[in-house]
Amino acid sequence: MAEHESLEFGKADFVLLDHVSMEEFMGNLKLRFEKGRIYSYIGEVVVSVNPYRAMNIYGRDTIEQYKGRELYERPPHLFAIADAAYKAMKRRSKDTCIVISGESGAGKTEASKYIMQYIAAITNPNQRAEVERVKNMLLKSNCVLEAFGNAKTNRNDNSSRFGKYMDINFDFKGDPIGGHINNYLLEKSRVIFQQEGERSFHSFYQLLKGAPESLLRSLHIQKDPKAYNYVKVGGQLKSGINDNADFKAVADAMKVIGFTGDEVQTVYKILATILHLGNLTFGVDGDVTLIENSKLVSILKDLLSTKEENVEKALLYRTVATGRDVIEKQHTVQEASYGRDALAKAMYERMFCWIVGRINDIIEVKNYDANVHGKNTVIGVLDIYGFEIFQNNSFEQFCINYCNEKLQQLFIQLVLKQEQEEYQREGIPWKHIDYFNNQIIVDLVEQQHKGIFSILDEACMNVGKVTDEVFLQGLNGKLAKHAHYTSRKLAPTDKTLEFDRDFRIRHYAGDVVYSVVGFIDKNKDTLFQDFKRLLYNSSNPVLKGMWPEGKLRITEVTKRPLTANLACKEPYYVRCIKPNDVKSPLLFEMQRCQHQVEYLGLLENVRVRRAGFAYRQTYPRFLQRYKMISKFTWPNHDLGSDKAAVKSLLKSCGFEHDVAYGNTKVFIRTPRTLFNLEEQRAEMVKRIVLFLQKVWRGTLARMRYRRMRAALIILRAYRRYKVKSYIKEVNRRFRNVKNMKDYGRHVKWPTPPKVLRKFEEALRSIYNRWWAWTLIKSLSPEEALQVRAKVAAFEVLKGNRTDLGLQRPWEGNYLKRDSPDTASSFTLVSSELQRRDKFMRVLFSCNVRKINRFNKAEDRTVLITDRHVYKMDPLKQYKPMKSIPLYNVTGVSVSPGKDQLVVFHTKDSRDLVVCLQGLVPPNESRIGELIGTLLSHFKSEKRKLQVNVASPIQCSMNGRKCTIIVEPKINQSQPDFIKSRSGYILSVPGN
Repeated sequence: MAEHESLEFGKADFVLLDHVSMEEFMGNLKLRFEKGRIYSYIGEVVVSVNPYRAMNIYGRDTIEQYKGRELYERPPHLFAIADAAYKAMKRRSKDTCIVISGESGAGKTEASKYIMQYIAAITNPNQRAEVERVKNMLLKSNCVLEAFGNAKTNRNDNSSRFGKYMDINFDFKGDPIGGHINNYLLEKSRVIFQQEGERSFHSFYQLLKGAPESLLRSLHIQKDPKAYNYVKVGGQLKSGINDNADFKAVADAMKVIGFTGDEVQTVYKILATILHLGNLTFGVDGDVTLIENSKLVSILKDLLSTKEENVEKALLYRTVATGRDVIEKQHTVQEASYGRDALAKAMYERMFCWIVGRINDIIEVKNYDANVHGKNTVIGVLDIYGFEIFQNNSFEQFCINYCNEKLQQLFIQLVLKQEQEEYQREGIPWKHIDYFNNQIIVDLVEQQHKGIFSILDEACMNVGKVTDEVFLQGLNGKLAKHAHYTSRKLAPTDKTLEFDRDFRIRHYAGDVVYSVVGFIDKNKDTLFQDFKRLLYNSSNPVLKGMWPEGKLRITEVTKRPLTANLACKEPYYVRCIKPNDVKSPLLFEMQRCQHQVEYLGLLENVRVRRAGFAYRQTYPRFLQRYKMISKFTWPNHDLGSDKAAVKSLLKSCGFEHDVAYGNTKVFIRTPRTLFNLEEQRAEMVKRIVLFLQKVWRGTLARMRYRRMRAALIILRAYRRYKVKSYIKEVNRRFRNVKNMKDYGRHVKWPTPPKVLRKFEEALRSIYNRWWAWTLIKSLSPEEALQVRAKVAAFEVLKGNRTDLGLQRPWEGNYLKRDSPDTASSFTLVSSELQRRDKFMRVLFSCNVRKINRFNKAEDRTVLITDRHVYKMDPLKQYKPMKSIPLYNVTGVSVSPGKDQLVVFHTKDSRDLVVCLQGLVPPNESRIGELIGTLLSHFKSEKRKLQVNVASPIQCSMNGRKCTIIVEPKINQSQPDFIKSRSGYILSVPGN
């Protein structure tokens, strides 16, 4: 049974239904469709319901899930049946075939594509170029055959209007090496007529809508399907088909397959010829039949590469053999129109068969010698119309339904045969199975001398005028007593049948009424020999090659084609069902689907499969799946054989009354027993999974612990090694730093391990402090004082001002250097002030530019001692003007630029604003020295000095708040103050 699907999705295999009835069957089918499970099994038959939506179940991941698996190991899928056919072919060297059936729109064509895709994906693992070429040809051939053999119908936008049987040849390794395609029952009447809402074959619309203008001009056609009688019905429809893109895809596919340029052009010319033929009309002039639009004859002459008079003659006259004489008989208008339509249908059918033949020439197996290369095996894929019932069933539908009747006969016979052979192999008693044998219907159609085909052939061979009514009379005469045949003459009260028109056949899938109208003409399939000779005598070698019988004399006839035989291959079946007529992915029309189930004989199939035992499996595989539910078989049995173990298992579960034991397989009669086994297995699997999870989690935990412990030991050892290595390297590099000139400043530090990064920072800090202490301890008290001042300036101004003057010696008292001529006067004044104010030392002195109380700039000298800030007048022998006690100074402000602006903030809001002058060199900065000296002094007295770096600078002068702004000016030679509305501007020389 199919695994990995719970009962919420219904029964994956219809054989396992509790009760075999149409109601149970349809309920299960509907449930699976609504749950998104479009595939089901009947034993080894796949039932496929068209989902009418894209489904993500055909990708590479899904292919890998089914590759090499048994049919029951995965949920139902097309890939499972494709893999089963491939394995049977490869393992047993047996030819197989996959028969895909169902009505139009049920998804047959898509199913065949997915089967081809799967076979292509699982073969040629070594990527041999020739095998890849063959695979590509087989896949590309689908595109071409769909263009010329498919059409839009009221049921399906891409309906196959022909039956296709494709053989794929494989070498002894199981790789595809070639193939062959047979086509059956092309619906050629669609060339000249379509039902309302339908189109002719895709190829016409692809040419008209997708071909370039140059090609259309050469074919004398225009980009409008409504302009051509044969295709105008479909040309008026709006659909989602992209004919433009499809034309390019088909052209590319034909090129890849190997069609030459001349061959492709000939195909286009034939399509154009058929379009022009549909517009050809006939009239009469007295007793003479003539062509009304004779210009088309010239166009047909060009397209067919023949003479104009020959075209006109073939359309208007027919050559008739009477004994030894041959005469030319003129057509009536009706006969000429019939001949024109017959020519259009025959040309299209012959072109289609030629395309199939050309594909076969390219993909067929060449130079294969079984003695050298091993046995050549085959997988066949048959995609044919399903059994259908229409309001007006024609000769074509009669042939299609007959084919399905034969397939159903073959299907039931093979299923029964397989069942009987398996029972005999296993030694299980075989009992007769009652089923409907449709041999009586097959005989009704094909029996020699008595069947419908024989009666139809006899009617066609009669001399004189033979009509469809005459054929119906023959049927009534010979089949009057047949239980599956009736007509209005035989059943006068049956008003569902028309007199002289209808007959009814009771098929296996239901009663079908056929109209005999057209049976005689379609069976004769009359194409006048004149047309065949016309096309054979074409100067186009490709067209000429399509009509070899054109060289025959008028008295010669051709034979009917041979038919194919499927019975020699091991068959696999895909039964396709169409859930609704509106292409909805949500709607499941119960009555509609039930008719298809009846047509396909699916319930009959279930009954045959269920007549004996619902389920069978080999002993080893049965044990592998169910051994956990018995203590006698879990985890392994010690009995004499797997058969004995299975017996013990089933006996312990109480199911021995519902099973039979074959030679290699166990047979289970009812689905309920199997479901009970599955339920017990599911329960035990939970316990086993929990146990395995517990054991595995413990194993993983122990493995993880051992790995972590080992890693920790390694990590610790490695860390110790790295730490020791780093310490040794630091020790080596810094061993003699005391004796180095720069005490090791040039020594490069080794890169520390991550664990020692903080340690390295601390180590560097210790080294830097030692280095600084070593330098400082050798300094004099004055030098040490200067170093402390520089450090203080650096800490405050770092990042705020560029030049702090740290690289030069700080002199402090700059008056002696800046004004040597007046230095003696300054010395006397400062000595006097020292005696008077008792200061200990001069911290800083310098010439400045300042603003007086009248808002004017003037030159002054600033002397800063450890107790006062003095303002002096240099022009009056440094007479002290004003002094500010140092304890009254609360802060200092400077700008972030290169200017020498300094503002001393005081407690009484009488700030002192000065600009240092007398700089040597001119770009020398004394701001850093001034700030550092003041900070160092304040720190020694354990007082704080607030230092601000800002622009503009806010200050208070004479109790009034004002703003000092620094502005560079290009023509300015010396810094100077200028009054502004908000305060003052210090103009400094610009660059």
